[in-house]
Amino acid sequence: MATHTPKNILITGAAGFIASHFANRLVRNYPEYKIVVLDKLDYCSNLKNLIPSKSSPNFKFVKGDIGSADLVNYLLITESIDTIMHFAAQTHVDNSFGNSFEFTKNNIYGTHVLLEACKVTGQIKRFIHVSTDEVYGETDEDAVVGNHEASQLLPTNPYSATKAAAEMLVMAYGRSYGLPVITTRGNNVYGPNQFPEKLIPKFILLALQGKPLPIHGDGSNVRSYLYCEDVAEAFEVILHKGEVGHVYNIGTKRERSVIDVAQDICRLFSMDPETSIKFVENRPFNDQRYFLDDEKLKILGWSVRTTWEEGLKKTIDWYTKNPNWWGDVSGALLPHPRMLMMPGDLERHSDGSEDEKPESYVSSNTRMVVLPTKNVVTSQKHPLKFLIYGRTGWIGGLLGKLCERQGILYEYGKGRLEDRSSLVADIQGVKPTHIFNAAGVTGRPNVDWCETHKTETIRANVAGTLTLADVSREHGLLMINYATGCIFEYDAAHPEGSGIGFKEEDTPNFMGSFYSKTKAMVEELLKEYDNVCTLRVRMPISSDLSNPRNFITKISRYNKVVNIPNSMTILDELLPISIEMAKRNLRGIWNFTNPGAVSHNEILQMYKDYIDPNFEWNNFTLEEQAKVIIAARSNNEMDASKLKNEFPELLSIKESLIKYVFEPNKKTN
Repeated sequence: MATHTPKNILITGAAGFIASHFANRLVRNYPEYKIVVLDKLDYCSNLKNLIPSKSSPNFKFVKGDIGSADLVNYLLITESIDTIMHFAAQTHVDNSFGNSFEFTKNNIYGTHVLLEACKVTGQIKRFIHVSTDEVYGETDEDAVVGNHEASQLLPTNPYSATKAAAEMLVMAYGRSYGLPVITTRGNNVYGPNQFPEKLIPKFILLALQGKPLPIHGDGSNVRSYLYCEDVAEAFEVILHKGEVGHVYNIGTKRERSVIDVAQDICRLFSMDPETSIKFVENRPFNDQRYFLDDEKLKILGWSVRTTWEEGLKKTIDWYTKNPNWWGDVSGALLPHPRMLMMPGDLERHSDGSEDEKPESYVSSNTRMVVLPTKNVVTSQKHPLKFLIYGRTGWIGGLLGKLCERQGILYEYGKGRLEDRSSLVADIQGVKPTHIFNAAGVTGRPNVDWCETHKTETIRANVAGTLTLADVSREHGLLMINYATGCIFEYDAAHPEGSGIGFKEEDTPNFMGSFYSKTKAMVEELLKEYDNVCTLRVRMPISSDLSNPRNFITKISRYNKVVNIPNSMTILDELLPISIEMAKRNLRGIWNFTNPGAVSHNEILQMYKDYIDPNFEWNNFTLEEQAKVIIAARSNNEMDASKLKNEFPELLSIKESLIKYVFEPNKKTN
């Protein structure tokens, strides 16, 4: 597990809600760290949020804008900053519909300035970028599996679009310049100090005033809520244990509809929900649900501590004691506020009237402008539709199930790969956006079969694959081709146990089986097709330990096994990534394995630890193995850095085995 001990930390946006809780926590828990906080004191920031840290010797506040390159460079150098926690952002979705350019300026340009300063100074050891769950877009109402860190980004509003764009910049600087970046994507956060444009503090302040609680649409929209101190702890864990290049979801699987939140607040204020809740016009686009897979962060040791009931009571108690913390916030309490930060000291209402505001209204020379709501027509993007070959195969079958779970239209091809006319008929009938080729022969029950069925092997693995690639290219379609990494073997330049893996551009050096020969041959020919994405799968493993094709299932049933490290493919993690690769229209050759290598004995020891404590096995040598098989077997380690760079959250082989295979199948006594 990665560890990081910072010395001098810059926290951007630290007078805001979440960042202030995190800054106060660090100042309190780590007196040896120097905490420098930068905030321009926008409308949703408040210096009072940092009162707990104000007198601490390791705390320094700087008023300024992250968009000022001179200021950012000056701070990094003079304060010897080695770690940046980047919270600063415009975050309110309603505002983004009326003032999207301000979001572009703050969320994208501001992030770019910070990244460039990190590149120029060359002293940053961690850049932690705080993003949002909204970059994933809307989750299906019936989805039981949340968005994991490799899920596609499909933002649906200007706010989430700017956060997704900022993430792309962060990722690009990590790849291009080697910046040690980490990205977080979090659920909704609530608690003390939050500016009341957000749902929960807005409802609480309205309830304190005896006013009705406005709900957008029918209130069925579902959200997950985390208490602010739990989230501050999550950032503390990620700061110290997060792995560079990774994305971490900060979330909870406990969901609540907006109407449920309103009813809970009504109950705690002894208000009648029937008369205290009013339904108002919905947003131009209001995502029905965001649902996160929170397992990755749990592996680092974080978990939710505060229950909804406990957190909501603490929050209500704080606002009851501090109703004027933000001054006059009547503009924020409207059902559809639109706030622009502009010079001046007036608030303009939607009816055009202007009121003078007291000096305490804002911390800096700004005013809130409330704009009228306008209807916006949204359009649906052209839906994906996959044409999959290999229905009866293991990977082909799993692909169909994945498409069903993700709501992707798909059909299985009816034509035979070597029959060009039948493939054309499939494409013309289905009209797919992408082709997936999971067909081919590996042998029945293993690759030894191919040694005595060479023409059948050529027909499927070479002629069929090339025909499908050619027909796909004719129709302007990308083909995802599941290939094999069993075309290499350890050699002097890639010795066993060295960690030096074969790269995508390396020439295959293993011809010990006819199966591998055909795969190496067709891979070389497919290089001439610019519409093909070749994925080199190795020794595939899934969480279904009853499947006889599963590598773990196979070796657990052998009388004897060799013990040699190999790269392998955890299908539960990597098949969703292959769908994401199709969405991104990625091409070329990819080593499609989890980073690193794992030996047969290591896997079987995990099997014993997690599944069957009485399991025993015996080893034999490669020489002994050669006496009982017909075709030689490939043993190698693949370099998965290209895939890891594209999907930084990709787990190492041993981590993935535990998360996706052994933990779900763990036998409890």
